[in-house]
Amino acid sequence: MMLHLPSVLESNQLEAVQQLLADAKFVDGKLSAGTAAQRVKHNQELDKRAKQVDILNNLVMSALVQHPVYRAGALPLRVAAPYYARYKPGMAYGDHLDDPIMGADGELYRSDIALTVFLNGPDQYDGGELIIRTAFGDNAVKLAAGDAVMYPASSRHHVNQVTRGERLVAVTWVQSLVRDPMRRELLYELHLAREKLLKISPEAEETAQVNTAYMNLIRMWSDI
Repeated sequence: MMLHLPSVLESNQLEAVQQLLADAKFVDGKLSAGTAAQRVKHNQELDKRAKQVDILNNLVMSALVQHPVYRAGALPLRVAAPYYARYKPGMAYGDHLDDPIMGADGELYRSDIALTVFLNGPDQYDGGELIIRTAFGDNAVKLAAGDAVMYPASSRHHVNQVTRGERLVAVTWVQSLVRDPMRRELLYELHLAREKLLKISPEAEETAQVNTAYMNLIRMWSDI
């Protein structure tokens, strides 16, 4: 399931993020890549020791974890601190698969879902589309500043070469309460129906039945 998260960051938050990144130190993105990814990764990432990291994480992650599509679609158990990536002309990230287990010893997590927050607008760079491979073909994603896309981390994907301007994104991964992506998709569809029924027929018996089914399926399928 691939989901579009509109307006994760508002204009004032985006402006603050862009100002912080403009003055920050970036390093070669290969430094954070695994053996396979190092061959195809050609970007820059914010130095993890940069003074801006904590402020950026507070801005971006505080907004993300409150977003209703994120909460309902991901059913998050753990979420990683994001990477802030920059692509200048000539930079790209070739076809790859994200590591299934991430984090450091003692704080490991399973990467069920990958998430990219676009930090500047599509008019500010050419190329740079995120290409997510699916059984139904490739999906090219290039969203408005402040929007995000969420998709299974088990999907092969790549970032096309940037040919003009600069592409700025925040990338993170989520371990979901529900490991199986098909079950997560069913729960999200049921959630949408449940929310609509709660608005239009809150007292109806069918609403209570759908709500009960949704809650008990999460109880049945969750990893905790």
